[in-house]
Amino acid sequence: MTPAPRSTTGDLPDDPADRTLPQLLARNARRYPRLPGLSWQSADADGEWTTLGWAEIHEHTRSLAAGYRALGVGRGDHVLVMMSNRPEHWLSDLALVRLGAIPVSVYGTAAPEQITHIARNCRARLAVVEGAAQVAVWKPLLADADTPLERLVVAEAGAGDGHVPYSALFREPVPEQFAKELDTARPEDPLTVVYTSGTTGEPKGVVLTHREVMSNALALDAVVELPPHVAHICYLPFAHIAERMLGIYLPCHRASHVHLCADPTRVGEVMRKVRPAQFFGVPRIWEKLSAAVRAVLSLMPAEQRVVIDQAFEVAREHVGYRERGETVPVGLEERYVRAREDVLLPLLAAGGLDRVTWSASASAPMPVDVVRFWAGFGIVIMDAWGLTETTGVATGNSPKTGFRLGSVGRPVESVEIRIAEDGEILVRGSSVFTGYLQPDGSVRSALDADGWLATGDIGRIDQDGYLWLTDRKKEMIITSTGKNVSPALVENALKEHPLIGQAMVHGDNRSYLVALLVLDAEAAPAWAAANGLAAAGGLPGLVAHPAVRAEVERAVAAANSRLNRTEQVKRYELLAREWGPATGELTPSLKMRRRVIRDKYAVELSELYRD
Repeated sequence: MTPAPRSTTGDLPDDPADRTLPQLLARNARRYPRLPGLSWQSADADGEWTTLGWAEIHEHTRSLAAGYRALGVGRGDHVLVMMSNRPEHWLSDLALVRLGAIPVSVYGTAAPEQITHIARNCRARLAVVEGAAQVAVWKPLLADADTPLERLVVAEAGAGDGHVPYSALFREPVPEQFAKELDTARPEDPLTVVYTSGTTGEPKGVVLTHREVMSNALALDAVVELPPHVAHICYLPFAHIAERMLGIYLPCHRASHVHLCADPTRVGEVMRKVRPAQFFGVPRIWEKLSAAVRAVLSLMPAEQRVVIDQAFEVAREHVGYRERGETVPVGLEERYVRAREDVLLPLLAAGGLDRVTWSASASAPMPVDVVRFWAGFGIVIMDAWGLTETTGVATGNSPKTGFRLGSVGRPVESVEIRIAEDGEILVRGSSVFTGYLQPDGSVRSALDADGWLATGDIGRIDQDGYLWLTDRKKEMIITSTGKNVSPALVENALKEHPLIGQAMVHGDNRSYLVALLVLDAEAAPAWAAANGLAAAGGLPGLVAHPAVRAEVERAVAAANSRLNRTEQVKRYELLAREWGPATGELTPSLKMRRRVIRDKYAVELSELYRD
């Protein structure tokens, strides 16, 4: 295989889009040998942090690649990885890429049937797993005649008797002949396969090349302004395209510093330590953060809340000028600086958010009330949109090139978009994927003759070029009267009240809409305390409390007042248990699995239509 073309300087290809991940690793090791690249915290009581510089990362992955080669992994082989965000996962990913293999991360919450489907689809002979719990899930596949899986590598010491311990992979010294096989990837070679989270069916393997990833990285850099070698808190699953870009590929591209957070519930602790300049969260993460902050604010003395609310208003007014692209008046700028220094920064510092200059969200429409809430802190969540198939971000709001709160921004440089006659968003460009992996190893394109990808999302483009999402094409509700309703629009209206943490609207082929509503686990107890209610019995007790039910009734009425007649919710059921990936209602990337929820609550939904 011919190595990727290099520049006449012997450093990197002249065209940035022709760079490969191994070339970026080599550059970082040469130019920034001692610069921190990866940090992680031990799981023991003292929680000590370990850090590797880029030269150490380069040597570590070389030795690790030799170990994988000794297990028979070669160029073009798929290798499955199911681990949390721990160094073994991050370093294995890069080592396999240097070897020319193709790492495939699998969600830790994936169901056994999904794991079986992925293993058969990509034909991997090796899987790298975390510990005993994962071994128990993967071991049956070793004896499955329809699955090519041959062996497991186990990260945790002593957790996989009879399997290959991760610690045994390292090879020193690396054989000279093997060293010549490393780092010969070409821009058009597959870099990874990312399986979709399966909201409507079996996961599909999205093949992404080095060039597609680099095109997206370059396009993102054009709309984001960040300090050199910026810190990144890596807590979302590597099976999610967002974290693969933000937590692996962009750090190699930018020579930035990744802080691994293996337990997402501890991201707040890591935030307070790192105080990052950037933070990304899917909408549900921002919703939960805002609910937690609101709960704290609701318990503050009234006179303190007055000061905070005044600061919020100043910050929102300041953001409004920036959103419109207008010059902020001198007087407002001075008031904002004072409010930020005296009130907002101390509040943000408590959560480690005081140095954030770029905050973003994607994956699903962001509720406008959540965006407006954080604007009160001066934090503008730059909502973006994209798919696994577009290598992540295809459109985005930007502090550099402009933003509209509620929109998902304008196309990045690597893509163009248009709206089909039925409202579906179409996209094409250099960061749009190659195609879907087939069981025979071929790649099936999903593009039309002109290179356009039908995304399945519905939206509109305004006169300034900003894209506004309406809904998923397959999720649109068509009532018995033939009216089309966007469930996301209605659900976000319902969730504007802090008591309502989750909502699902139902009504296909029905004459009116009904909803399942879930109390917010953080906001509901705080609301009860602020209103003098006893929270005995936890969320189930609050669901049954007349005052809570009355407040939810008012929240639904308020949402309905902003919706047209067809969109209004006529009846609803209030639930106490949150939906999540572990119980199946959400995908690992926290998107709603509507079919699962409809099936699980079929009786409750049927009762809502009983006269």
